[in-house]
Amino acid sequence: MYRFHHNTIDTDLFRQLQDLAAVLSGIPDLKFIYRFGSYIDLVDREVTASRTWDTAKREYQVAGLKTDIYLRTIGSLFYTDVQAMQQYVETLSGLSLSKFGGQLFALLEDIRLEERIKQERPGTKEAFSIRKSYLKHQFDNDRAAHVTRGLALDELFCLIYLRIQSDVAEPSFPRATFKQLEQLEKLAPYLFAVFEAKNTRDIARISLDILKELSANNYIDMLHDYFVLPISHVDAFSKNTLFDELTRTDPLENDDKEELDEDKNEYIDETFSTWHRENENSNRKQTFLQFELEVGTKTNMKGSGARETEDGDQAMGTIQGASGQTKNKDYSDLESLDKQENKQGKRDQDKYGEENKDAVKLIKRTVTPTESELSLYDKYVDDVEPYKRKLANILKKALEHKQNAPRKDIMAGRLSRKLLPIFLDEKPRIFYKKNEEAKEFDAAFTLLVDCSASMYGKMEETKRGIVLFHEVLKAFHIPHSIIGFWEDAMEVKEHYQPNYFHVIHSFADSFYAFNGPKIMQLEPQEDNRDGFSIRVATEELAARREKNKFLLVFSDGEPAAANYNQNGIVDTNLAVIEARKQRIEVIGTFLADGEIDELEDQLMQNIYGRERILVPNVAELPNHFAPLIKKLLLKTL
Repeated sequence: MYRFHHNTIDTDLFRQLQDLAAVLSGIPDLKFIYRFGSYIDLVDREVTASRTWDTAKREYQVAGLKTDIYLRTIGSLFYTDVQAMQQYVETLSGLSLSKFGGQLFALLEDIRLEERIKQERPGTKEAFSIRKSYLKHQFDNDRAAHVTRGLALDELFCLIYLRIQSDVAEPSFPRATFKQLEQLEKLAPYLFAVFEAKNTRDIARISLDILKELSANNYIDMLHDYFVLPISHVDAFSKNTLFDELTRTDPLENDDKEELDEDKNEYIDETFSTWHRENENSNRKQTFLQFELEVGTKTNMKGSGARETEDGDQAMGTIQGASGQTKNKDYSDLESLDKQENKQGKRDQDKYGEENKDAVKLIKRTVTPTESELSLYDKYVDDVEPYKRKLANILKKALEHKQNAPRKDIMAGRLSRKLLPIFLDEKPRIFYKKNEEAKEFDAAFTLLVDCSASMYGKMEETKRGIVLFHEVLKAFHIPHSIIGFWEDAMEVKEHYQPNYFHVIHSFADSFYAFNGPKIMQLEPQEDNRDGFSIRVATEELAARREKNKFLLVFSDGEPAAANYNQNGIVDTNLAVIEARKQRIEVIGTFLADGEIDELEDQLMQNIYGRERILVPNVAELPNHFAPLIKKLLLKTL
């Protein structure tokens, strides 16, 4: 099992942060990602939050992650001067304290942006207050550690943060070195100037002044990393802010000019009225034309009293008139049809999730079982026979009870014509049910089995649970499918991620008498792309006509596949949610090989919510799986 940075991802919080980033930035395709530091990257369309908050308590973690998003999508996107930052980074590259200078700029710029954001959006004040409280505690603890280790500049950086964010005029710093306290006092005027800074250039100037002050003291550059520059790929932009980059209008693709003879030009002097509230024709539809000119040739033609055109100009006009039937062919729908085709293509491409756009579904069929597979299957059938017999008896009694249950004088159902009990009885029974032919179990099941490499040592015991599943459902003629899934890591290429689906039983052949031994052909393989596999299984289950549909997933941990690291948990959770929206009940079963720790439980909860089963020892799978089958089947009656 692979765990990203030894941390599980809270899928609900992750989706909140993703939505928050997209809404605040106004960029629908801006993706939220966990990274070492917090920055915004318009080249790759990403905004990140720092993993500093991973170890914090829930209250601090949520506030810290949200304020990281605020600082980047409200602050850096709109109010950080890109050109000033470019000049600062260029100057910094030639200095000996470049690491300290970069983090100092990031810290001071965040403080400036924080004040502006709180003025613009007062609702963020509480989150920033929690953020400040946590960081003050962290920097105070780190300061003491730096003193012990003799990291002078790291200690000074912590002191700078604590001095700026102090709530008292003269804060005290126990155990701080005298040299760094003395240096802090010299820097105090620069630090107080941060709150008067109006823009990024002021922050850059203050940072350079501090670096100049420190240059004569023979400091060694910082060892620890606390902040990163707020804008990634800063050298790729030419406008003042990132927002200007998003809204810029590119010049014409060609930059040529054509000289025309104005004497030979056809000129028509005709007046077109402009729109005004007083001459609005409200009885007829008005059309407004607007387009952007991207390709064309400049000319020396001039209209009457008009100015010369520019690259970014738009052609606009209003047209009034009566509509009528044209005699020619109407091609007006062609463009909209193209758009519809493009949208349909986009939907088809992403129907298995954005993270799985390169995943390819490959079906692997079973072969005729060997003698050893037949004998092993018979042995497993004998092993699970007590569970099967017990389940069968319970389910048969439930069916008999349903068939023999009273059909009239009941508490709920269809209203009877005999309403006298309303006046005579304290609890009147005035309902009845129609006599119908009792159906058995109106249900369909799919069992997805994780066949990743981490299932080595667990697959044989897992097969016992699968045999129980198959034997019980076959006994009651309940259609079901059993599919093993994995991604072939050795065959993965750019834009090609082969995912195999080993179809042991399909809905069409699940009742065949001699198909059971094919379960023995399930074997551990390589990676597991759970979100993609769940969507593929959901697609087949959703097409079934049964009223009750169940998707059971056997897995031993976190999804792990090519380019599927931390996003795998979120993608799998989204796949589960999508399936449940289609009235498919999804239950995850975690197969452990020992005691289940808190992180493993949290992982399954983040993916499947409450509908999860934790099996501490895979050998005990039938003990845990039998009650689940009973519960699900009784629910269908």
